[in-house]
Amino acid sequence: MVTCKKEKECQPTLLSVYDSDLKRMSDRIGKDRSERTLSSLKQGRNYVASFLNSQMSISDISLDRLSPQFIHDFSVYLSAVRGLRGGTVWLNCQHLKGVVARAHQRGLISWNPFSSFHVPKKIRPREYLTEEELARLIKHNFNNEKLNYARDFFVFAALTGMSYIDICELRPSDITTIDGSPWIITLRRKSRIPFQIRLLDIPYNIICRYRKNDNVRLFDQIKYRTLANLVKKVMDEVGITKHITLHCARHSFAVLALNKGVSMESVSRMLGHNKIITTQI
Repeated sequence: MVTCKKEKECQPTLLSVYDSDLKRMSDRIGKDRSERTLSSLKQGRNYVASFLNSQMSISDISLDRLSPQFIHDFSVYLSAVRGLRGGTVWLNCQHLKGVVARAHQRGLISWNPFSSFHVPKKIRPREYLTEEELARLIKHNFNNEKLNYARDFFVFAALTGMSYIDICELRPSDITTIDGSPWIITLRRKSRIPFQIRLLDIPYNIICRYRKNDNVRLFDQIKYRTLANLVKKVMDEVGITKHITLHCARHSFAVLALNKGVSMESVSRMLGHNKIITTQI
């Protein structure tokens, strides 16, 4: 969509460049972008559309009408009206800044009105399971098959450090035997960073439990949100009152490895992080 003040004076609109970015990103899914990244950008686009409609009474806005005040008001809207937490406000403002910056780079706007805007990212303490809590989780017997699967998925992630998407994409060809021990040697789907992890008995047994001869992938496929909801139920049944999400499995792996004397650099490589500062956080 474009807006025209005069017949020959047309200006692309904010939502139209959002949609262009979404189209380009969708073409990269499975290459260097994940479905979750695309979903996050879509949500950001929806927040902008809601802001325009409810706060400015318009359906879209031309790029030449954007100002530093726009993104400031948008951040206030996300926090005060939508009730989003600091980290989510930061993420959606970063999405908006990125979309406009790319529009500027493509010559669709003469200047970047959001270049100096900054929302400090509030880093909350990372939750994780202690070794005792993880052992309790492993020993618990669930009567529900789905809860058993969610527990096994979480435990596998906590003992390998692998992310949801990497576990979902794990294939028999990624398992290699070195000196008699099974290893996972592959690339992280998100960053394409190589990583290798020795499989301990518990995660190896989990693979054997779910591996199917007629299935190329080692694990049954389940949507992230569905699995995340099941993990919450798992923690409730086991009596773990911390706010444990599916991603906390990777936090648990990192803390467990560091407590066992593994170096920060090695943990960072096993997690597939681009920067060690991510691991340090």
